Amino acid sequence: MSTAERDPGLQPERTRLAWRRTTLSCTVVLALAVKQALHAGAGPAAVVAVALSALAWLGVLTVAHGRVLGMRAARPRPLAVRGALAVTGCTVALAVFAVAMLF
Repeated sequence: MSTAERDPGLQPERTRLAWRRTTLSCTVVLALAVKQALHAGAGPAAVVAVALSALAWLGVLTVAHGRVLGMRAARPRPLAVRGALAVTGCTVALAVFAVAMLF
């Protein structure tokens, strides 16, 4: 069987759905950060934490969008190390900013 005839099954669809769930989770985190900042009276630290959370969200969204588009190929390439590190860093950053919002 050649690469053009490859039947990937449902793996690309599962991958696309996983990336969509990831971006949805990050969107909820950002929305909760904004809500917390508005509810608690946005001080300078809260504004910075929300702004940095928005940047981390954009980073996850960018990598996820590229990955979803890459899944259209008959033989998608694996996620690059750079992309994996970027998403990991953004996820950790979102957690740090969430903790910073609590204090």
